[in-house]
Amino acid sequence: MKISTRGRYGIRLLIDLAEHLNENHVSLASVAERQGISIRYLEQVAVILRRAGFIRSVKGASGGYTLSRRPEELIIGEALRELEGDMLVLDPPIAGIQESKLQRCIRLTVFDRLNERIAGVIDRETLASMVGTIDPDDSYMYFI
Repeated sequence: MKISTRGRYGIRLLIDLAEHLNENHVSLASVAERQGISIRYLEQVAVILRRAGFIRSVKGASGGYTLSRRPEELIIGEALRELEGDMLVLDPPIAGIQESKLQRCIRLTVFDRLNERIAGVIDRETLASMVGTIDPDDSYMYFI
């Protein structure tokens, strides 16, 4: 499993909005500049996050984006699933299709455990827990 650019940029957008929560609304242009992200791509990601209810938009000259909920209430795993789809390393077995003993053994001992661990990490982290985890050298390296 690899998190795509959409997922990475979406989380960066949410973190940036959380870091600027004291501002009424934040323009995507300012986020794009701070994060070094293409504004066109960021607009596409913002549409997904807005439709999913993670952010709100305000139109007009002083418009922009803001979080729709408090950072403590936004779970990183929920946002990633909205941006990426499921976060499974291997899909569950299809009903009616028989697995071999070896396939079942590998799925149970490796892939199901990986899926559980990934979910355990991304579903435990809130947006609030991500804010302030910037690398001291200001390189915008966030740790999950």
